[in-house]
Amino acid sequence: MILDLILSTIAFFVAVYYLRKYFNELGFEKGFMRALVIFLAASALSTGVSAIVEKLQGNSANPLDNAAQVQKQVQNMMGR
Repeated sequence: MILDLILSTIAFFVAVYYLRKYFNELGFEKGFMRALVIFLAASALSTGVSAIVEKLQGNSANPLDNAAQVQKQVQNMMGR
């Protein structure tokens, strides 16, 4: 969970940097719409990075499954 948060945050800021650079090269004027497009594209990219990392780690996207796994781990630790 922490790893995907860290990597998605890094991906967000990297995407913002390169999108701003790309839009400057294209000559788009700075303004609200440009900032909104950059924000939405960077958010989508960081969400994708988070989903990929979560899949690679084998984490379930279902919170109930995650809660059940944590509960089993806690019960195992208490039983020892």
